[in-house]
Amino acid sequence: MTLFQLIDYASVAVFAATGALAASRKQLDIIGFIFLACVTGTGGGTLRDLVLDVPVFWVVNPDYVLVCSVVAILVYFTAHLVESRYKLLIWLDAIGLALYSAVGAAKGMAVTGSPTIAIISGVLTATFGGVLRDQLANEPSVLLRPEVYVTAALIGAAVFTLTGFADFPPLVDALIAMAAAFIIRAGALKFGWTFPRYKPRPGR
Repeated sequence: MTLFQLIDYASVAVFAATGALAASRKQLDIIGFIFLACVTGTGGGTLRDLVLDVPVFWVVNPDYVLVCSVVAILVYFTAHLVESRYKLLIWLDAIGLALYSAVGAAKGMAVTGSPTIAIISGVLTATFGGVLRDQLANEPSVLLRPEVYVTAALIGAAVFTLTGFADFPPLVDALIAMAAAFIIRAGALKFGWTFPRYKPRPGR
């Protein structure tokens, strides 16, 4: 197994943990934990593969589902030890977003060779699992939080795509991209970075 494949598994595991944490906040049973963990861990990658018209990754390799299930069971027995599960969920989501923005962009580039599709693939992979998690768990959507979210995934995917033109090894591209995405998302969580919000005006 290559280090890049380990990053891919780590992406799935981290997002699965956020799904399990959401299940713990809703006091679901262990099946609910596994379901939310699997949906969150694989959701973004599933949408990516469907859009790219390639075999869905966890169907080709069911080990990803096993990873999600193991993470869900671990969280089921340890979540009560965490003082603020929502805070942990949000920060783990930031890590997963950073990891998946690079992984998704890498697959988009490998399949199509298009920088534009690579960036879109990275954004979809990094954000869709979290959106599904919040909808299913009836949590406040990460998309509706005031600080930047999709932007961090966009920057991570774009950085991965751009560094690819510098002839760095793919792993170096991924590490730079993940760092960029995480810095932006962490800064948004820590310092409240936002874009100007729309202010409605009276209709004419």
